[in-house]
Amino acid sequence: MDIAIVGGGSAAVALLDALAVSADEFADRPGSVTVFEPSPQLWRGRPYAADLDSVLVNSIPRLMSIRSGDFGHYSGWLGERSTGHLDQRLGEPLVPRGLYGEYLVDSAEGALAALRERGWSCGVVRGPVTNIVTAGDGFVLTTGDGQQHRASRLALCAGGGTSPDPYGLSGLPGYIHDPYPLARTLDEIAPESAVSVVGSGLVAVDIVVSLAARGHSGRITLHSRSGMLPHVWQRPNPRVSRHLTGERITGLYREQGFVTVDDLVDLVRAEITGAGESFDDFAAEILDTSEDPVARLRRHIGAIDDPGIGRRLLRESAHQLGASVWPLLRETDRARLRRYFRTVNAVASPMVPVNALTVLDMLDTGCLRLARGVRAVEPVSGGFRVHDATGTGTADTVINAVNPAPQAVPAAARGLVDSLVDTGLATRHPEGGITPADPRVHIVGDLSGGGSFMTTGIPGIAGRAAVTARALRGGERLATPGRLTRLPA
Repeated sequence: MDIAIVGGGSAAVALLDALAVSADEFADRPGSVTVFEPSPQLWRGRPYAADLDSVLVNSIPRLMSIRSGDFGHYSGWLGERSTGHLDQRLGEPLVPRGLYGEYLVDSAEGALAALRERGWSCGVVRGPVTNIVTAGDGFVLTTGDGQQHRASRLALCAGGGTSPDPYGLSGLPGYIHDPYPLARTLDEIAPESAVSVVGSGLVAVDIVVSLAARGHSGRITLHSRSGMLPHVWQRPNPRVSRHLTGERITGLYREQGFVTVDDLVDLVRAEITGAGESFDDFAAEILDTSEDPVARLRRHIGAIDDPGIGRRLLRESAHQLGASVWPLLRETDRARLRRYFRTVNAVASPMVPVNALTVLDMLDTGCLRLARGVRAVEPVSGGFRVHDATGTGTADTVINAVNPAPQAVPAAARGLVDSLVDTGLATRHPEGGITPADPRVHIVGDLSGGGSFMTTGIPGIAGRAAVTARALRGGERLATPGRLTRLPA
């Protein structure tokens, strides 16, 4: 078996690790693995490249293991490296993303070494795959330099999509379309300049916290349509769900042939009331978008140690069950959930306390302001003019913090995706991404069509990689509706 892995970021690392863990099951038929990655950030990908120490992993170690089911894998690697990175309010180490990138590098190199010890041939091709066609019982992959490589199995790990440019500013002086790595892009900004950040999610939080760490003295404004900030992480309080579980949802699917949003709400209600808490109060808290965002941020910081399970339950379930539940929903229910995208995303992807405290301090001291209802950003002499619900303002620098849509095709992979579709190896999914049309083709990560409206996190990537490894060795077919997985508490 000759496996070609296209893409060399976290999804590829997870798949290599899963293959190495199960290598003994291939003992009688070792093959080859070739990874294709043109960028200089091999194994790290864009998110985990070396950067400022203020750019933190936005999740606790238990949820960042690249090895599916082994929740101590990353913590064990981290060991004493966590010293000095403890978020006191969260009670967990939160390290710079560049350090997490070192974990990915070590995990990939360890997996390749383990595969070689078991007789596998492993290699890395530092170039883009531009075309893939079938040839006999396998594939021929052509790289940018015209070289051809053969494989019998194909795994696409191409990473996330390209951020949109909603106001057509790319190429203009003073506009930063891709802020990462912040160590490079923030060097271009004068400390006293007025900065407008388009977006108010986690990317925007990274930007303003890093500007503050560098002593930026100019005005900073977060411009977004909603003006909504992410919620704030609460101190972990491990518990085992009794109602909102993969088993219960699978049972509903088998009984009805589908699952509805109301079914999920009923399970959440049972979980919260079973813990002796008010579901109505929780629902009001989540759905109320009229509260002043600064007041909400202050309240959420005050609730970091609150024992209530509601927001914790929604955050955990969105990541642990979301990808599996999404295909079971009817289209009307998917559309219903999409209307609450910003609300769900704010709860499911909260900011860490250390960043929340910095943001609140900047808001309180006037270094930072929030502006909702952004309508347009246009270039003017010497800078930009920004139109929002409060009026019109100016900025010297505009930084894009708008995330790409889930299942968006990365710009660098568009030609490759076109070739897969043209040759019938994949089909475009109406909701974004692509779906394999050949059982020898597998996708790990956000390029997989039919996923939810949330970007796939490390737990989802690791879980999908484990399933893909089992499929590659012939031990199990890929997961289908009606079979859900669940991460332990």
